[in-house]
Amino acid sequence: MPAGGRPTVRSRRLGSALRRYREEARIDQHQAAEYIAGSTSKISRVESGESSARPGDVRLLLELYGVEDEVTRRGLEQLARDSNKRGWWLDQPRPLKPEYADLLAMETDATYIRSWQPVMVPGLLQTPEYTELLLDGGVTVYSPAETEAIVTTRKERKRVIAEDGAQFAVVVWEPALTSPMPDSEVHRAQLRHIHDVARQRNVSVQVLPISAWQAARMSPPFVMFSFGPEPAAEAVSLDTLSSTMVLEDPDDLAHHARIFESLRSAALTPSETMAFLQQAINDVRAI
Repeated sequence: MPAGGRPTVRSRRLGSALRRYREEARIDQHQAAEYIAGSTSKISRVESGESSARPGDVRLLLELYGVEDEVTRRGLEQLARDSNKRGWWLDQPRPLKPEYADLLAMETDATYIRSWQPVMVPGLLQTPEYTELLLDGGVTVYSPAETEAIVTTRKERKRVIAEDGAQFAVVVWEPALTSPMPDSEVHRAQLRHIHDVARQRNVSVQVLPISAWQAARMSPPFVMFSFGPEPAAEAVSLDTLSSTMVLEDPDDLAHHARIFESLRSAALTPSETMAFLQQAINDVRAI
């Protein structure tokens, strides 16, 4: 069983890839099981993500399926090793929802992260003080200890977009940045933080102007992930009022990839966004 005691995004990604390569090779589960001296039920559990696969078994299966690309082979073998790796988020004092744990695993594994956020500052760009304001203004009442745990988790998440980390591209609708906040100091500090992070080589921040209403209504917020050397979307995370949903269907991925490119085209360029952020910081100072 994968780390955490349940199928995870990592184990599902590995299982889905192995199933796809098996079907492309026109090999049934019984033949695959015989090749690794296992059972058909083992192959089924691995392909559904319910059971972890050993790197050696993955190597043999890819050999049977005729997968020769060395980058693909190494990537899937590493994914098999990581499927049993205990994520840092499992040691948090406040248990995380399984869907949120999936999000953290995807962020940790991703090589490319693309985010659209029309309502608030994306989690990977939030300052601790901004996060606290969000929690204070929400419907759910958190104890001081719970608030501290959530803020700590957000701080840990930011490591994935540190210098030379994952490539991070984000489009934010203007009102999410310029709408008045209860604390102007927190507001200014948040905008300065975005301005500073946007200077990193691996980060691209674009503001969608408030006038681009038609583009803004194309989709609710989402985060798109890629896990290999190419930026092709492999998973999309959508937040609902009570949980996080992960989409992995190819049609869903293609749909959200098109939306994101449309949003980037309608948004200010990264350099225009830097000037916008500086002006926004000055405007908050005048309040």
